[in-house]
Amino acid sequence: MPTHETLSLWESFYVIVGSSAGALTGLQFVVMALIPESSQRAGEHEINTFATPTIVHFCVVLLVAAILSAPWPRLAEPAIAIWVCSALGIVYTLIVLRRAHRTTEYKPVPEDWIWFCILPLLAYVVMVLAAGFLLSFTAVALFGIAGAALLLLFVGIHNAWDSATYIALHTQHGRLAAENESRRSTPS
Repeated sequence: MPTHETLSLWESFYVIVGSSAGALTGLQFVVMALIPESSQRAGEHEINTFATPTIVHFCVVLLVAAILSAPWPRLAEPAIAIWVCSALGIVYTLIVLRRAHRTTEYKPVPEDWIWFCILPLLAYVVMVLAAGFLLSFTAVALFGIAGAALLLLFVGIHNAWDSATYIALHTQHGRLAAENESRRSTPS
């Protein structure tokens, strides 16, 4: 089957996944805008460790969708592009892992290690392997890339939600503490 016909079978999937990743990237900016309202201050290191990777994962999903939606004459070009993208994702996830070990304002719990380090690393490893097999085992490789892209999308959704709830809880806690302090300092 010609390359454009093979990839066109995935068109609807990547329109949905790519559009979702793009929209969710915008929502992550909204989450970041909530940080100044929080009583808990995040340092640049924590933002680089926990917020930036979410944007990176969403952008990788969007990039993969764009790569596999382009009208390539052969599968070799998208295979190389996906391989490079996912190999860089592996390197980036290892950087995030190192950053998570060095955080000072917030100490990651086991759930954080899973969602911010292990699952993204798994997705990028699957994607790099699938890209490597795209020419010889096309159907299986395309499902591997799709599964990895979905995993990154769900990791991003989880991590954005986790950040939003963390900020919301600490914002509410800070407001309640300020109200209590105000009541104590006001004479009856």
